[in-house]
Amino acid sequence: MPKQTRVVVIGGGYAGVMAANRLTRRADLTVTVFNPRPTFVPRLRLHQLAAGTHDGIVDYGEVLTGSARLVVEAVERIDAAERVVVAASGGRTDYDFLVYAAGSTGAGAEVPGVARFAHSVATLEAAQRLRSVLADTPTTAAVTVVGGGPTGIETAAELAGRGRRVTLLCGGVLGPYLHPRARRTALGYLGRAGVTVLDGAGTEVTAVTGEAVRLADGRELPSRVTVWTAGFGVPDLAARSGLSVDAAGRLITDETLTSVDDERIVAAGDSAAPSDLPFRMSAYAAGCLGAHAADTVLHRLAGEEPTPVDLSFPAMCLSFGRGAGIFQIGRKDDTATRLYVPGRAGALLKEVSCRASVRHLAHEARKPGSHSWPGGAHRRQLLRDADSRARDVAERRG
Repeated sequence: MPKQTRVVVIGGGYAGVMAANRLTRRADLTVTVFNPRPTFVPRLRLHQLAAGTHDGIVDYGEVLTGSARLVVEAVERIDAAERVVVAASGGRTDYDFLVYAAGSTGAGAEVPGVARFAHSVATLEAAQRLRSVLADTPTTAAVTVVGGGPTGIETAAELAGRGRRVTLLCGGVLGPYLHPRARRTALGYLGRAGVTVLDGAGTEVTAVTGEAVRLADGRELPSRVTVWTAGFGVPDLAARSGLSVDAAGRLITDETLTSVDDERIVAAGDSAAPSDLPFRMSAYAAGCLGAHAADTVLHRLAGEEPTPVDLSFPAMCLSFGRGAGIFQIGRKDDTATRLYVPGRAGALLKEVSCRASVRHLAHEARKPGSHSWPGGAHRRQLLRDADSRARDVAERRG
């Protein structure tokens, strides 16, 4: 019997599941997926879970190939020298290749009171706790959502749609990615939903208490329930394991998604920082990067040179409750155009995108290697610009 190559995937989200499914193109691989919970979590739905409009889970039998072994346990450490994954229970699993797809979490604990008083929708457990808290809180109580990005916008609109009195604190510009035309539309939708939007200078939150939030401009707003969606963080597993990480803790890789420390380790999704220039956080990007990470492993096993990642973002979509949405058309360099689809059509496209993010995983499980995505030359320009800036800094220091 030929020797089996052992691949361990850390993380059972969009990137990890896509990578695991794609790796089964080769029959001589054994694929083991470590994930701390027994069900797949479509993170695009967690704001709905918190509001009580979706259950926020999908059975792994629907999205993960039956050829992969799922281990429901967190990983404590990666021993790259020994090629061993150490689980939280102390169990050890050997690997020949490792796919690091640990995902992302919320951030903001550095702001006084956030860790103690604020709630999150970044994980299944956090969204479930928020749902429980809201169930015990009168609908007339003040709810504050902190963060003007997609998660904050969607959470505020979803909660307002359930009759909540919601204030959205942007700490800057509402929907920074949106074109100004689409941003004006977004403000209109939030206003009609009953969301009070505070944006611009001075709306950064400086402290959170059990009954209020304090702003940089000195205001103090009543808040019985505060939801924190600002900031970005990743698990510190890579850093704890002695691997090279960026300032946020993402694993630094080259453009093939291979760790700069070890060619047997590849990374994908929110926890990857190719060339220290990570892609925008999204389920779409996570799935594409998971597929590319698997392809890098498959290339190495075939004795071939892995290819650089090439990924462009065709759009961003936002929901404003169940009845309205914005489907923002983007350029390949991930900047917004003037074109967007508003209203019910936008909401429909958002729902289609959410379902597609899960459907792509299921399709890859049935037909490994089928997932494809558009590329663009803008990535090469970003790398050239980064190299130029690095040279300028080095010359000034010299």
